[in-house]
Amino acid sequence: MTDLAVLIMAAGKGTRMVSNRAKVLHALCGTPMLRLIYRAAAGLFPNEIMVVIGQDAELVRSSLDGLPARFVLQQEQLGTGHALMTAGPELAKRDGDLLVLSGDTPRLKTETLRNLVEHHRKTGAASTLLTAVAEDPFTYGRILRAADGGIEAIVEERDATPAQRQIKEINAGFYCFRIAPLLDALDGISNQNAQQEYYLTDLIAIQKRHGLHVEALLHEDFAELRGINTRAELAELAQAMRSRKNRELMAAGVTLIDPDRTYIDLDVVVEKDVIIHPMVTLQGNTRILEGSVLHPATRIVNSTIGPEAEVLDSCLITDSEVGKGTAVGPCARIRGHARIGERCRIGNFVEIKKSTLGDGTKAAHLAYLGDAVIGNKVNIGAGVITCNYDGAQKHTTIIEDEVFVGTDSQLIAPVRIGRGAYIAAGSCITEDVPAGSLGIARSRQTVKKGWTQRRKESRKSG
Repeated sequence: MTDLAVLIMAAGKGTRMVSNRAKVLHALCGTPMLRLIYRAAAGLFPNEIMVVIGQDAELVRSSLDGLPARFVLQQEQLGTGHALMTAGPELAKRDGDLLVLSGDTPRLKTETLRNLVEHHRKTGAASTLLTAVAEDPFTYGRILRAADGGIEAIVEERDATPAQRQIKEINAGFYCFRIAPLLDALDGISNQNAQQEYYLTDLIAIQKRHGLHVEALLHEDFAELRGINTRAELAELAQAMRSRKNRELMAAGVTLIDPDRTYIDLDVVVEKDVIIHPMVTLQGNTRILEGSVLHPATRIVNSTIGPEAEVLDSCLITDSEVGKGTAVGPCARIRGHARIGERCRIGNFVEIKKSTLGDGTKAAHLAYLGDAVIGNKVNIGAGVITCNYDGAQKHTTIIEDEVFVGTDSQLIAPVRIGRGAYIAAGSCITEDVPAGSLGIARSRQTVKKGWTQRRKESRKSG
């Protein structure tokens, strides 16, 4: 929308959350509340989105990394009106309308905001606010109506009389202002109230006193406008959002064996014909490609699982890629920007960190592969370790194509194993092994016949 700026109030502490973190940093299905509000506002394509920050200012700023926003610092949090007063110098540079939003209402839809702005402009109001009817209006400001039905004022819960508290029409905390009369009214706000704060709601009474036209648009869905104030409300909304996400995925061709016990973040992409078993958690920017199968108790974070891959029970995959047709697990861990090729086998209790594995490579069980570059069709035996850390620095192990590394071997980096080489089981490799060679690095076996009997006799005589 042209000639429209948006201001999101995100400076509050969120005392009722009983948290040391700013309220807007708390996430729902992997996305901070503030980012959800920003997305709703961005759907209007405004000229600019401003964010008032205060508590945990830098963390709040970073929660919008990658998104264009102008930040206004509110050093002291003295109320919603004070937040607008803090942004006053920025607002004075602009014409048109200002949409004011609260940063703790993550269900808000772009269409609702569009209706608010269009109603505001159609009626020519100086200010328009969004209202709703709540069965339990506790904590919300109440809408006072004049005899003709027009809005007269807003009274906060703490300042309301017993009779006013019976009113069920509430102020949802969303406003559209014409900027010029808004700036004039800001000069008249005071903190003469129970909280000694500057209330944004006082602007309505001030503009009414000056004969300006104020509109109130009643929204039918109070649940959409609800702010998040407690951990219980946060959990309740997260559950609802997860349920909606899961229904959308199933409608798009994803099989969820038990949707109520499947936890998928909002930004996760899951393609059709994927099968997800119970207790799977998919977080961040994860992508699960067509035809893959995820078994119970697996967690995947910021990773891509290729088509027709299978992740068995109780695996943890973070910041990594798994190729087409690869099998992982059970009880495997892949992390640190590891890249696993196609048709690989990563077995039980295998950990891979910051390593690249080529196509067809197998590490079937009980191995640690860190800081390694491993080629195609390599066989990694049980108990193999790439010893990548010397106590001060990390070093790389290079294993070329078609190498066979025997059970319980240690490869002391930096070291290179040439194409087609074999490492004998139980070897401790400290030097490069040329292509096509056999590397053996272990002590020769010694057998002492009769040793057990002599030991028993020695104990008896002693």
